[in-house]
Amino acid sequence: MERILILEDDAALGAGIRMALQTPETEAVLCHTLKDARRTLMQEAFSLLILDINLPDGSGLELLREQKSIRPEVPVILLTANDLELDEVTGLEAGADDYIIKPFSLSVLRARVAVQLRRGRPASSSVVVTGPFRFDFDRMEFYRDGKAVELSRTEQKLLRVLVENRGHTVNRAVLVDRVWTDGAEYVEENALSVTVKRLRARLEAEPAKPQYLRTVYGVGYIWAAGGTAE
Repeated sequence: MERILILEDDAALGAGIRMALQTPETEAVLCHTLKDARRTLMQEAFSLLILDINLPDGSGLELLREQKSIRPEVPVILLTANDLELDEVTGLEAGADDYIIKPFSLSVLRARVAVQLRRGRPASSSVVVTGPFRFDFDRMEFYRDGKAVELSRTEQKLLRVLVENRGHTVNRAVLVDRVWTDGAEYVEENALSVTVKRLRARLEAEPAKPQYLRTVYGVGYIWAAGGTAE
């Protein structure tokens, strides 16, 4: 799960940013002062920092410099009401990875956040070994106990989302959004359930009693096996 720290002294704006970024796959933590943010960063690890520059007890630039000296790999997005070029240059020279001027669209912020999170992730392999399975998503080769298993493109997309989040429940709405990404305005309500049933029939030894692709009733599905990427 991705974890984002938001440092914003405007309570309403901070709550809006947190709500816009919080998903089943992303946890957003909101702080209103430098003191609170420093304490939180000492206790927890984050994938991304979003820092307001003008704060009641200092400047987000201070925290930016501190964190870049400690964890330079963690991307930082600065928020500010200042639209002077000098402020932008100062922030970027201090180590900021991006810079957004208020007011801004939450959809633009989400897009910028997605870019920084992708950049911050280590390069991942398309090959995953989990339980008796070996899945190569780039080559579209799937094996159970060394025997090839044929999967449709939709089944492959569903499997990839579940396996990449193995050990964590993925919400039904998130799965529909991630699997049916062809721009279709309407997806039949039972499309996900049907695809899960077919995938179980191909992968599970006992589809009626799934060991790996399990249902979390009222929420979604989880790939329960552990595994490693090659």
